[in-house]
Amino acid sequence: MKNNASKAEQLLKLLANSKRLLILCHLLKRECTVGELESLVGLSQSALSQHLAKMRHEGVLSVRKEGTRVYYFISKPEVEAVLSTLYLIYCKE
Repeated sequence: MKNNASKAEQLLKLLANSKRLLILCHLLKRECTVGELESLVGLSQSALSQHLAKMRHEGVLSVRKEGTRVYYFISKPEVEAVLSTLYLIYCKE
């Protein structure tokens, strides 16, 4: 149980950033390139790249290459589950 609590803590720390949450909310809908995310999130390419690198390092994101394009997507189902729950609570329209 301690190990699972530690994993949950790591994930929640990663999600405790409004820009990363916004990035992940867009990626919950569909995979995106850096350029697409840059427009959607409103971050500079360097700031966005830092967030993406951190999430890739933590195993939350993966990439798929298609020609010269690199698409980011959420690679952990538990991240999708947490984000879906947050979306239901905070993003109702």
